[in-house]
Amino acid sequence: MTQLDRRRFLAGAALAGAAGTLPSLAGGEARAAVAPAGAQAPGFYRYKVGDYECTSINDGARTFPMPDKFVVNTAKDDALAAAESAYMPKGMITIPFNPQLINTGSKLILIDAGNGVANLEPSKGAVGRTLQNLAAAGVDPKSIDIVVLSHMHGDHINGIKLADGSLAFPNAEIKVPAKEWEFWASDDNAAKAASELMKGNFANFKKVFGGLESKVTQYEWDKEVAPGITALGTPGHTPGHTSFAVASGNAKVLIQADVTNVPELFLRNPDWHVMFDTDAEMAQATRHKFYDMAAAEKAKVIGFHFSFPSIGYVEKDGAKYRLIPAPWNPVI
Repeated sequence: MTQLDRRRFLAGAALAGAAGTLPSLAGGEARAAVAPAGAQAPGFYRYKVGDYECTSINDGARTFPMPDKFVVNTAKDDALAAAESAYMPKGMITIPFNPQLINTGSKLILIDAGNGVANLEPSKGAVGRTLQNLAAAGVDPKSIDIVVLSHMHGDHINGIKLADGSLAFPNAEIKVPAKEWEFWASDDNAAKAASELMKGNFANFKKVFGGLESKVTQYEWDKEVAPGITALGTPGHTPGHTSFAVASGNAKVLIQADVTNVPELFLRNPDWHVMFDTDAEMAQATRHKFYDMAAAEKAKVIGFHFSFPSIGYVEKDGAKYRLIPAPWNPVI
């Protein structure tokens, strides 16, 4: 039996790399039979919740150097170690983005809208992929009845407009959490914003929703925002941050939006505070409450910032939690 150890593995890898530089034995230049594609496949994944057909739509992922205070209340070295243990590039953090499409049979509902197509060029297509992936999934943006927003951060709201300022989903009712709208629409709150991050969020809110006020419907927590979709108050990340319970028959999933930002860091370490949280202590308490509930119910959880297709289960692990990805299902 061939023994495999690190020395043999590395030697084999070196030989394989060297082989690629050798000329063809048959004479002539060695080359691949098929040119590399150079592009990623469309990102959408369908799953069922009772009679509802749901689709996780990948808006892309952004990888960037981890800011010094990305995790506000722990040492950067600890945060980097957590990222590296999740096999993220050294010194970097990766954040995926995944809106959800719910087809109830009577309504087509998009939960969160992604970064928007205006972000395609500067990111070289890494984010802002919702529209192209909806098209790949056979969905016309004009057919979407309702766009439900969980909160007002740009990666969730910018996608409701196209680069020219027109509506990406022209026939959709736009629904927003009432508590969230009240906070971000307040000129007094905007004037009190101390950090550049918060000032930017207020400016972006006005840019996105300026002129759309009459098209916006505000919704309350613990009420249905669409058939079978109930709004759950999960504040802290923002004052009106909202998650959703999607139920059909005996089946249910929890769409958690940003209860955790990067699960490899903040679900695994629920007491860590991400720089984007408006009220970090409240966000921490919300994480524990939400994940204790999800773990007790063995509920399927959908995370906007989970790795695509963003579906999994949460288990308690002492004072922490761990995410178990749901098995990929080749059929619906």
